[in-house]
Amino acid sequence: MLASALMLFFYARGGSAWVLGFIALVPWLRTLDASHTAARTLLNAWVMSVALTGAMFAWFGLALGRYAQVDEALGLGLLLLLAPLFQPQVLVFALVRHLALRHFALRRHGVAVGALAGGAAWVATEWALPKLLGDTLGHGLYPSTLLRQAADLGGAAGLTLLLLLANEALRAAWARRADFERAGGVRAIARPLALAALVPLLLAGYGLAGLATAPQPPVPANQLLRMGLVQSNIVDYERARRERGAGAVVREVLDTHYAMSHDAVQQHKVQALLWSETVYPTTFGQPKSEAGGELDREILGVVNAAGVPLVFGTYDRDEAGEYNAAAFVAPGTGLLGLYRKTRLFPFTEALPAWLEGPLVRGWLPWAGTWRAGTGARVFPLHLADGRVVPVLPLICLDDVDPGLAIDGARLGALVILTMSNDSWFTAHPQGAQLHHAVAAFRSIETGLPQFRVTPNGYSAVIDARGEVLAGTRIGERTLVVGELPVREPTRTLMVAWGDWVGRAGAVFLLALGVLTGWLAWVASPLRPGAATVVPAGRAAAAWPAQVALLTPAVRFTTGALRAFACGALLWLAAAVVAGEGALASNTLAQIRAFIALVLAPEAAARGLLWASRATLSLQGGLLVLTRGTLRIELALREVVALRAWRVPSPAPGVSLLLASGATWRYGLAHVDALALQSALAAQADTGADAAPTTPVSPAWAARYAQADLAPRGNHLLNHALTKFALLPFLLAIPAFRLHQHIAFGGSFGEAQMFGIAAYAKGFALWWAAWAIGVMLVAAVLRAAIECITLAVVLWRPAHVPVARQTLERLGLAALYLGIPAWLALRFVGG
Repeated sequence: MLASALMLFFYARGGSAWVLGFIALVPWLRTLDASHTAARTLLNAWVMSVALTGAMFAWFGLALGRYAQVDEALGLGLLLLLAPLFQPQVLVFALVRHLALRHFALRRHGVAVGALAGGAAWVATEWALPKLLGDTLGHGLYPSTLLRQAADLGGAAGLTLLLLLANEALRAAWARRADFERAGGVRAIARPLALAALVPLLLAGYGLAGLATAPQPPVPANQLLRMGLVQSNIVDYERARRERGAGAVVREVLDTHYAMSHDAVQQHKVQALLWSETVYPTTFGQPKSEAGGELDREILGVVNAAGVPLVFGTYDRDEAGEYNAAAFVAPGTGLLGLYRKTRLFPFTEALPAWLEGPLVRGWLPWAGTWRAGTGARVFPLHLADGRVVPVLPLICLDDVDPGLAIDGARLGALVILTMSNDSWFTAHPQGAQLHHAVAAFRSIETGLPQFRVTPNGYSAVIDARGEVLAGTRIGERTLVVGELPVREPTRTLMVAWGDWVGRAGAVFLLALGVLTGWLAWVASPLRPGAATVVPAGRAAAAWPAQVALLTPAVRFTTGALRAFACGALLWLAAAVVAGEGALASNTLAQIRAFIALVLAPEAAARGLLWASRATLSLQGGLLVLTRGTLRIELALREVVALRAWRVPSPAPGVSLLLASGATWRYGLAHVDALALQSALAAQADTGADAAPTTPVSPAWAARYAQADLAPRGNHLLNHALTKFALLPFLLAIPAFRLHQHIAFGGSFGEAQMFGIAAYAKGFALWWAAWAIGVMLVAAVLRAAIECITLAVVLWRPAHVPVARQTLERLGLAALYLGIPAWLALRFVGG
């Protein structure tokens, strides 16, 4: 792991170290191979997330400490503490890979499936949970002109996936090195080595094919945009304000930009000017004072005198608040419009809505109050020769989002104009270098050239291949002048399909999960109609059952995850019923809250339970648990008592008390304690070497578990897909149709006005909203059923089976009949 961290340290620093990306993870993958349990795998991944964060992003922690005006070491310590949140893909990758390698039903393809599943999990996590800096392993290939060109197919995420697969291939070769020493063993490592070499060769071949084009004729002057980028090297506005006053600082900044812009127009004949983010530190076009209005008129006068359009960073405001913005000013016309920054930097430019409040504001006095914009917009750049060039403005963190650049390309932009302020990386140039590389990938992915300006580096003129045609070093005052062709770009796969690699990874994992579940169901001895296969020379198992074999740590983790998910589901139901706040009326807020607070922890808990599954049987005086090639045996004579779990978390289960007085180190979930006690007693009666067990305690917990594990009636109606996919789909149809009539005047009004894609997205949102609504109702019904069942267990234990069956039927009736009846009443009432 330390070897991997060291190689990642150099890989992140660029230059020729990009080659380390193909081997850096191999040592860590070998340690993952040695982690035989899910708990050990997660611990290993947690340590690796800390190591990766420290090796590649220590500068970010130091910069955070400096920005927050605390000790830099404290900022670094906080970053390392939050490493699993900063790099969550490491944990998801390790866990999914572990499950695929050790538990996937098609074991013959286990290595390949494990590599693909792990890579898919990595890129899917980075897509679903966008990281603060938008970083991914593929960005480290930026120094290689050839290899980075493949980003126009799959973006930086596609390069990351290929790097992971190359590392996996080398890991497989290393794992088979012992076979190489045997006669003919070269075949064992030849295939993975060939696959590892194939990745960079394919990338290089694609890059050569794209770059080795026939010589192009000179671009005519009417297809070139010559622009001047002003890098003033004026930073740390706050300190300067404290020392000299706000007026003096604004005066210095504007005078410097006026002078450098004059040189750009008069000496270098630029056709447009670009200034950096928030260079004008107040609202433009809506002055807050007379002095602000005078400065606005001053800028308009400079633009009119220069005779070229100007794009610069400023503020905008409306009744909702202020925005980080880019102003477009044309000579003779004035302000054409303002673009509002879409992706704000959390905890500096704005606080997350759920943290907003005076208490947190008191803890984080530096946190801004800006509002976020609504997405990509394309603006016209009116040139003096009469041409109008459509350009896409991006401000700072906007350029880490591939979706914004792709949306801009689809809207018809021919050039990207990026304004940033990397001045807080002054003491840590690696941060500014990463930001520059990430921005350059947006040009490769979309085929759009780019002008990028910052106050103190790195400002650059970047062509559609990501090549810097003119640029600066960090910490220098200079004027960058460059020309870029502005013509219709070749449509890349990324523009056609969007940021598709992460989504494809998520779909692959979903398909793999469905396939695995289906194969497990087909192979299950408990499947209706399944035959019991008895190995030769061995008696049939007396009591086969599918259980989860849990260590205390895994039981606590899965129980906590499930408790959190159940509590969040009930809280969400209460919030919706109360009708207050964003959750009551905002469908997207409900979906986000459901995914983050309910679906994610429940999926994690189910994943841990699935990883811990085993088959329990009683064979010849032994309690046997098998999982794949793993086999655990416990002599029945050692088991003297069973203890049902008082708290059925994460599911009903039982602990085994041994003759030594200790409790067996594993707990068994999804087990009917009373049935297991009967099976043990039957073993003792048949003369097997088994100790007679005392009655299960506590009796009420055992009876409740038996009721909970009993079949729940109609299998089709109880199936999750029927309840939470088909029923919401049927409910969404009339509700969506009514919405279409009210909002658009007909059943297909939205499709006619905005296209079939918008119509389909609208219905998908309604379907999702109804699915969440049905789940909320089901959660409330389930809570009521379990509470009543527990009451019957305590006071009328003999009536438990009948009461449970009745409650389950009433619950299904309330779900399948009650919700449609409520919807019908709403329609009639409307």
